[in-house]
Parts: sequence; structure tokens; C-alpha cells
Amino acid sequence: MNRKWCIFMALTLVSCAGQKMGLVSSPADYPAKQSSLRELVYTPESSQFSLWSPGAKSVTLRIYATNEAADPLRQVQMRRQQDGSWTATVKGDQKGRFYTFQVNQPLSRWKLHETPGIFATAVGVNGRRAAIVDMRETDPEGWQNDRRPALRGPQDAVVYEMHHRDFSIHPSAGVKHPGKFLALTEHGTRSPEGLKTGIDHLLEMGVTHVQILPSYDYASVDELHPERPQYNWGYDPQNYNVPEGSYATDAADPMCRIREMKQMIQALHAAGIRVIMDVVYNHTFDVENSAFTQTCPDYFYRLTKDGHLGNASGCGNETASEREMMHRYIVESARYWIEEYHLDGFRFDLMGIHDQQTMLDVRRMLDSIDPSLLLYGEGWAAGGPLLDYNQLAMKALMTNLPGVGAFCDDMRDAIRGPFSDDHQAAFLDAQPGHEESIKFGLVGCIAHPEVDMTKVNYSRAPWTVQPTQSINYVSCHDDMMLTDRLRASIALQPGELERLDKLAQTAVLTSQGIPFLWAGEEVMRDKKGVHNSYNSPDSINQIDWSLKSQNLDLFRYYQGLIALRRAHPAFRLGDADLVRRHMHFLPAQDGVVAFVLRDHAGGDAWNNIVVILNSRREQATVELPQGNYQAVCADGQCPSTDSRTYTGKATVSAQTALILHD
Repeated sequence: MNRKWCIFMALTLVSCAGQKMGLVSSPADYPAKQSSLRELVYTPESSQFSLWSPGAKSVTLRIYATNEAADPLRQVQMRRQQDGSWTATVKGDQKGRFYTFQVNQPLSRWKLHETPGIFATAVGVNGRRAAIVDMRETDPEGWQNDRRPALRGPQDAVVYEMHHRDFSIHPSAGVKHPGKFLALTEHGTRSPEGLKTGIDHLLEMGVTHVQILPSYDYASVDELHPERPQYNWGYDPQNYNVPEGSYATDAADPMCRIREMKQMIQALHAAGIRVIMDVVYNHTFDVENSAFTQTCPDYFYRLTKDGHLGNASGCGNETASEREMMHRYIVESARYWIEEYHLDGFRFDLMGIHDQQTMLDVRRMLDSIDPSLLLYGEGWAAGGPLLDYNQLAMKALMTNLPGVGAFCDDMRDAIRGPFSDDHQAAFLDAQPGHEESIKFGLVGCIAHPEVDMTKVNYSRAPWTVQPTQSINYVSCHDDMMLTDRLRASIALQPGELERLDKLAQTAVLTSQGIPFLWAGEEVMRDKKGVHNSYNSPDSINQIDWSLKSQNLDLFRYYQGLIALRRAHPAFRLGDADLVRRHMHFLPAQDGVVAFVLRDHAGGDAWNNIVVILNSRREQATVELPQGNYQAVCADGQCPSTDSRTYTGKATVSAQTALILHD
């Protein structure tokens, strides 16, 4: 008999006897499942079920005719296997039926009830029962020919973060399927003013990736009543491996949400845009009712020595990625989304809660499929994780995680002010002392001899190996919009809002890190001053696409910067040694940051490219390297209409950026 199984059985007997004495053996000692974590293999001849629940006394499989049926068609007692899993085979074609598992573990401190399992891949409305489907029948026409758009490497990415509902729910979006996956399959949509919306807007803008907020099945929106006002971003996971039903046209049909999410990805791929999904493996909506607890109580979560739940997520619990089965779960779940849904990468929520080995293994899995797939996350936690700091995927430790990126709050807060105080400004208000932090972000947070780390706001040492590990941004979903932040932190004069908006994004889009934009920034969207609007109504979160006509000059500037970046490899060198060789900073006064990309950096057609960021309320002058320069971005216009030749020095207008080349 397997030695690990013998140990497990001995521990189980000790646990059962020990309960009477107040002793409980650790679930961490459970044996790991030897096969895939997938819980259903369907064929027309039979359906094979498998559930990992090593502490269970028995497990009952229940098959239902419908998602609403009160009584099961049949109940099957599953058989225990040596690796702690339970299996059962139900003969005949079960397609269209629903199932749950009931784990009998009488010594659990949690109340156990029916669960769809931890790896359900199709569910009924609100995700309480799993569904038996033929996944190939969910493939849209031509799915087998779907190909992800070409990408040389992460340095070529321009990421656009969006929420399905925000992006298309406002009537001005002009779509047939507002707030749904299918909204991003519709071409030809226009605002009332006749300007492009939806997928055509993304194409016009020129982004390479959309990062969709969590799109797996989450708990807080009642899919039975989509007509009711209800809103959530989806950071409350329920079934990790099934699309969210509220984004489908028919949440009651288990195949609909799967097919329509695939249609969305297929349409974006056909348009040349890759798709990244925000994933939240660090916590669940609750603990007692989670599939993790209902299948294997107390295994998947971190607990204190006295049995209390850790709370590094700020949501009441934190998962234990360092445990073998949680580790495998994250890797296998990510692989499933790549293979079944053709996703192009992941953004990990509160990645600092996870252990480094898990993130490295996700990276290795992605590399085995396509090395150009992106992987990045938040290099922090909401509280102190119950794991040694040096094991965690924290921003300061990213040099241990090649190929994994993290958000750069160093440059973000140096540009606009700290996350912790919406009313405090920084560089955009011409406050001195933030220039070095911006320079650090511009080089992609690598070691660079011209960045004085003693003056960087949060980091005392470089935290990336390559510049593409730095995700550079000024706002994202759980923050004020940039326009809200500027209004809250600076006493703005007429015209300053647009000038400072453009200046901030010039830093982001000319940096050597991966630029990241939050949907609607390009049309000066606001959220009426709300910071974390995760459950705010549509009136706060929706994008009014009529703003595009009102702020068309701003949109054209974003569009021009993205086109400039994509046309010139000097802005996306992708290699730390190349950045150190070609990117150099020019002497500048307080409130000004200037750099040159010299000597045909990255094989660029232009010899020297100079970027000057002037946050001062008056003109600034910067000495130029030798040569005759033409403006490509000046006075808030990109491309510029300035036909002057710059030699020796350049004068930059107040609160604007100047980009020159010779």
C-alpha cells in the first residue's frame, strides 16, 4: 500500500480518536491527488466524477434533472481512492443534467452541504449546482481556428483595463447587448455623436490587450434577477472555472455563458487584441459556503495557530497557495482558462498573498504554451499574510520572479500623489522631490546608474530584472479616475485638467515598463469622486460615450501616443542592458524630468529621441544633445503641428510634454 496513504489513514484514525480529547490533526498532512483536479469527464456513454476530499467519511454524488429540481434523480455513493479522492461513474448520457457532491465529515467545525465541487466547469444559475455539458458544443463557429494575435514580447503590450458592464451599459454605447460579453463582439457601434464605441473604439485607440475585471462566476450578483439594480466588480469568487452568468444573455442556460465568453475572446482576437483576465485566487467570497470548505474543510485557507482565519485579503480569509493542492489548483485553473478559453494572460489580485513558487510555476506553465502570454499582479497584500515575507510574491521581491510583473506604485504616486490620500498631490502639482521616483518608473524599475535610489519614494533597491516586469499606470479600477484625482488634489485653473491628464499619460506611454490604462481615461470619464466603486451603481461606474466628442482632443492625444509607442521600438526595448545603454537622463530643474533614447535605440529609425515632462506652471528650458530636432509631440498635440527645428535647447510649454527626434 502507498506509504503516504498509510500515514494519512493513521492520522485520520488519530484525528477521530483525538476529537474526544480535543485534538485535531492538521489537514496539511493530507495526501495529494495524483491525477487532474478536474471533477467531471463527460462522454455520451458515461460521466466520470472525481472529488478530492481526503478527510471525508463518505461522499454522495447527487444527479438532478434540472437546476431547480428539489429531489435528485439518483444518488451514488462514491468510492474512496488512495490519494484522498472519491470517484464514481454514471453510465448513460447525462448531458443536460446537474450534479452536486455531499461530503460527510462529521468532525468538521463547519456546516457541510451540497457543493458543485472546487473545479466545476459549467454551472446553473447562481452557481449552486454544476452542469453536465459537452464542452465542444459550447465552441462558437470557427473556434478551432481562433489564434491569438502576434506579439513579439511583453514590451509591445499596451493594456486597457475594463469592466464589461461599465464599458457598454450606458445607452450612448449603442450596443445590442449592453453589459454583456457579446457587447465586445459588435462592430459598427457608434455614440449619438457618430463616434466609434465598443470594440471599434479599442481598435481606433490602438491598444494591444484588454484586461477584463474578474469574469469567472462570482457570488454577489443574483443572476436570477438581472433586471434588478445590482453591481459588483467580481472580487468575490464562487466558481473559479466558469464564466459569470450576469454577463451572459441567459444565465439559466449553462452553455450560454461559456459560448458567449468564447465569442467575445474570438472577436477580440480577430480584431488583433489579446485578452487578459483578472483572477482572485487569494480569497473566496466567504469560507463556510465556499467549495473549498465544503469539500475539504480547513485545508485551502491559512489559519493561525489557534485556528482563526488569516485575513491578508481584507475580505475575511486568505488562501494557502503554499499547500500542494491549493498550489496545483491555481496552476491547473490558469491552464484551463488558457486552453479552453484561449486567454492571453492573467492579472493576479493581491499577488503578494501568494507564495513565489506558485507564481513561478504559473509562469512556467504559460511558457510551455506561449512565452508571450502576460502574467502580472499586485505586489502587495491588504494585511500581513500568514507566511514568511521572503516566500511571498511581493513587489520588493520581484527579482526572484523573472517573467512575472507587478504594478509600479512608485511612479504612480510620484506623478499624482499617494494612494492613501486622495487630496495630496505630487509631480503634477509641480511639487519638487518626486522626479527620481518618476525616473525609476520610466526605466522600468531596473538598476540604472542615473537613478538615485535613496530618493525613490517606496523602493530602496531595484525590484525588476527586466523593465517589462513593471506595470506603469496612474489609475486603475480600485482608485479614483485620473480626472477625479486631479480635481481632488490640485486647485485647477481653466485648461489645466486636460493638460495634466495628457502629461501624466505621456510618462506612462513613453516608459520602458508595460503601460496600463483604465477604461474611460481617454475620454475624461469620472466616477463623481468615488474611490473604490466596486459596488457603486451604474450612475457612478458607467462610461458615457458622449464624452468622447466632448474630449476628442484628449482621445486623439492618447491615440497618438499609443501609435508613437507602437511605431518606435526605442520606447519598448524590453531588455535592462539595452535600457542602461540607450536611455539617459538630461539635467533639468525641479518639476521637470527629461531623458534621451539615443543611438537608434532598439534599431529605431530615429537616432535620438528626447522626452521632456514639464509639470511647472511656466515654461521650462532643457539643454539638448547635439543635433537638429523635430517635434512629434508638443503643446498637448500628438502628432504635433509644430514645424520648428530645435537645436541646442528646447523650451517646453507649462504643464505639457515635448517629444523630439533628430
